[in-house]
Amino acid sequence: MKPTRTHRRWRWVSRLKWASGVAVLCWMATQDAGAGEPVMHLGLGSYTTQLPEGAKGPSPTFHRSPGLRGKIPSNDWWSSLLWGSNAFEQFPHPLAVKAERSGLRVFYPGANITAAKAAIFGGMPGGTNDLILGDSAQSTFTNFTVEGWSDWFVTLKFAGAAAGLRVSYGHGSPYVFATTEGGRIRVTFAKPPAVWAGDARSATLGVSINGRPYGLFGPTGATWEGIGGTTLTCQASTNYFSLAVLPDNTPGTLALFQRHAHTHVIDTRVEWRYDERRAQVTTQHKFSTLHYEGVESSTLFALYPHQWRNGTGMDLLPYAYRSVRGLMKVGAGNSFSTTMTFPGVLPALPKAPGADSARIAALLETDFAKPAGVMGDTYWSGKQLGRLATAIPIAEIHGFGAPAKRLGTQLQASLENWFTAVESNGVPKRKNLFYYDANVGTLIGYPASYGSDTELNDHHFHYGYFIKAAAEVARQEPAWGAESQFGSLVKLLMRDIASPDRNDPLFPFLRCFDPYAGHSWASGHARFGDGNNNESSSEAMNAWCGFILFGEAIGDRTLRDFGIYLFTTEMTAIQEYWFNVHGDNFPANYPASVVTMVWGGKGANGTWFSSDPQMVHGINFLPLHGGSLYLGFPGAYAKKNYDALVRELGHDRFKYWPDILWMYRALSDGDDAERLFAESDAGQKLEGGNSRVNTAHWIETLKLLGPPHPGVTADYPIYAVFQKEIQRTYAVYNFRKTPVTATFSDGFQFSVAPRTFGTATASGTVRTP
Repeated sequence: MKPTRTHRRWRWVSRLKWASGVAVLCWMATQDAGAGEPVMHLGLGSYTTQLPEGAKGPSPTFHRSPGLRGKIPSNDWWSSLLWGSNAFEQFPHPLAVKAERSGLRVFYPGANITAAKAAIFGGMPGGTNDLILGDSAQSTFTNFTVEGWSDWFVTLKFAGAAAGLRVSYGHGSPYVFATTEGGRIRVTFAKPPAVWAGDARSATLGVSINGRPYGLFGPTGATWEGIGGTTLTCQASTNYFSLAVLPDNTPGTLALFQRHAHTHVIDTRVEWRYDERRAQVTTQHKFSTLHYEGVESSTLFALYPHQWRNGTGMDLLPYAYRSVRGLMKVGAGNSFSTTMTFPGVLPALPKAPGADSARIAALLETDFAKPAGVMGDTYWSGKQLGRLATAIPIAEIHGFGAPAKRLGTQLQASLENWFTAVESNGVPKRKNLFYYDANVGTLIGYPASYGSDTELNDHHFHYGYFIKAAAEVARQEPAWGAESQFGSLVKLLMRDIASPDRNDPLFPFLRCFDPYAGHSWASGHARFGDGNNNESSSEAMNAWCGFILFGEAIGDRTLRDFGIYLFTTEMTAIQEYWFNVHGDNFPANYPASVVTMVWGGKGANGTWFSSDPQMVHGINFLPLHGGSLYLGFPGAYAKKNYDALVRELGHDRFKYWPDILWMYRALSDGDDAERLFAESDAGQKLEGGNSRVNTAHWIETLKLLGPPHPGVTADYPIYAVFQKEIQRTYAVYNFRKTPVTATFSDGFQFSVAPRTFGTATASGTVRTP
């Protein structure tokens, strides 16, 4: 839209830098100032920088040091430190910590993990367990502020009239690093700890509290006061200090941790690279350190299962910690790398030989007899966008060009409505628009829901539907995705949920995605006793699939590869922590089959809205589309998950989200899924973002072609491989203007025409719609 009133112009250039290369996103924003509501124009799209009338936004106040720059990193494991005056527990695993008036409380949950039907519990108890790290000159601090952060570490400053205490800690680190200002390190316990190594004249002490061993590491020459009591004070001429939870209470372990204790971690960074030929994502995690004393310049870290199971060249030590995510193995160094396999995504599943196109035609007619209304808040509007976006390529695959075009026009118009902040006559809108909050650095769609406005919750769930839908429009019309049209608005949504640029002037780095935990977080503020949480992992995957498809559609391979990193990493975390596909992460006494919601301090068997098994399982399946085949890996697990659902429910006559559960069933038994679908009532209510045409096409494709085959990859990322008995089927969608020859890891190869779906069997017979 062109502004109709006098406006001012700014030119903003955001250089998006990431490990696999450098992409430059240049865009011009124009501000419509005459209407009393600033409107920023990007290409043909626009958003507002003034809160719409009657709308609510996030808090304007955050607990960070005055000179700290950068946008607010909401949706992180430690975000509660920034929001409000009340401190909540955080879970940087293997530790749990909490900021209190007297200092930083530290606890090791691993020794106390329990399980019941409701959850796996690994939280932090009340009181003073295990210890509180404080300052001898300040019994209580007047305040604390966030002083800095990096990719998975945070630095917190406690301030008082007589002294100050600075602490740093992060994911995977068994250490808390500290420096003091004006006082001495004080460590307080609920009862006198057992001192099993060192004495009052030792800089290092080995102590245990309730059977949990810690190392207390003063600088060389330090001594201790208070041994035998509940408060230990480190007397030292220098101000640095560390403590660590230890894997055991042996002198050798204490000596190892002491050697690394005075090499403080001061920065953490993640880098990623996608190897297209091998379909592999290599991720490097780097630690920068400040060496205070000793000979070691590296640090010790604890690796989650998704890391040590996929590690490359790791220096693993014979130590481990328990956590609610499973066993964490200890490594040493200044970096470590993982390599994971990307399984491919498609705009839709292919058409199988013998597919019933007449049924698809009839379902298209009934499902979309009325124009799809994309109304309401960003979540429910997003689901309707997703419903349209999944149906369009299915219509195209089955040869129904007219319905595909009609639905494509509806989808495009709905997106453009949301992507403009002014009416066609230039009047600023009050709903169905996006607002940018410059104080926080976030994009909020209105109407909002589920705290997406005031708490910044669920942005990746909501906006993922928009991004995936935009990818479908750009598949049909690549020019629509150009920055001169609506591509800049799509990328703005992407940057809100996961900007790959640490220096992005508008958004924080990787807002919703945790590069060390390997998955996303849903709560913006994380102000819960069990830390942050993430429920619908599959809706996060929907967003990352949108990144991939949109990037490929507009020819931006750097953006595409970034999406592949997010998709592949979160997929691996889902397999480990939601589904436990290896069978060794959940405690043996956890009776439930899945973790529905991952929290920092627990794994819950239930949703925010229901404990019904259909929703407990289904919330991590929906929405199902051409990027959902990862749910079928490994093959035996899809059957195990489905069988557990039926066992928990007592039958397979599903009342809630039956379509989603039938489609999931098709990943392990297409014939049974077809039976369930055929025996259902035609008027049975489906999941709100799905359609019968998508359900029918998905089930029939898997019935005829067999389930996805995880052992074969391709050197072009928009692919899938299926296998039924001994016949293997290869599918590719070519987004490009020239033919693509896809070579698969089993040696099979075939060529696909431009902007076309192509399939081939192992015999080499190529089929296109």
